[in-house]
Amino acid sequence: MVATLIGLVFVAVYSPILALRTVTIDGTVRVDATAVRAVVADQIGTPLALIDFGRITKKLSTFPLIRSYVTETVPPDTLLIHVVEREPVGQLITGGGYELVDPAGVSIQKAPTAFAGVPVIDLGAANATSPAFGSVIEVLLAMPPALLAQVSTVTARTQDDVSLVLTGVGQRVKWGSAENSATKATLLAALIAVTDPARAGEFDVSAPGNGIFRPS
Repeated sequence: MVATLIGLVFVAVYSPILALRTVTIDGTVRVDATAVRAVVADQIGTPLALIDFGRITKKLSTFPLIRSYVTETVPPDTLLIHVVEREPVGQLITGGGYELVDPAGVSIQKAPTAFAGVPVIDLGAANATSPAFGSVIEVLLAMPPALLAQVSTVTARTQDDVSLVLTGVGQRVKWGSAENSATKATLLAALIAVTDPARAGEFDVSAPGNGIFRPS
């Protein structure tokens, strides 16, 4: 009887009845879901228990915009792939225009003109592998969304001289290093709240215990 039960389980698990027929992709915006489905199409017809997830991992690793993903098998015949895309944190100025990058410096998208609503990162001669880029990213990630939305440009030549330009009249922000960025972000938001947005000048939060606005 045990052998019979084992046989029934084996048949149920490995039967063509439980073979993969449908691949569903979710979480994609910039990633082409059709292309993702195409690279796993060779698994169609495979019993769910025999799907080669190692092969799927290898193929999905060729999509630079996929930060991570989770697979889920749903009997009798479906594979779900939940995709988490890379999110842009800023845009670098390149020889051909602008390049959206994520916090790891991975390129997401390129265009001849600037992308709206994303800070421009000016590193001078440095690039996304430099300490200056690392400091800029740390600063941007420390900002709450409402404050980040006001940042037009971030400039850094070294890891200790980050500065910002805000939208509107172009008020400047002297930030300094990325150290204590969360505290500096809170201080900057408080200074902005009590400063006329039409008044040109510079916020200085490089010393997080002593922020100031200097009119120009």
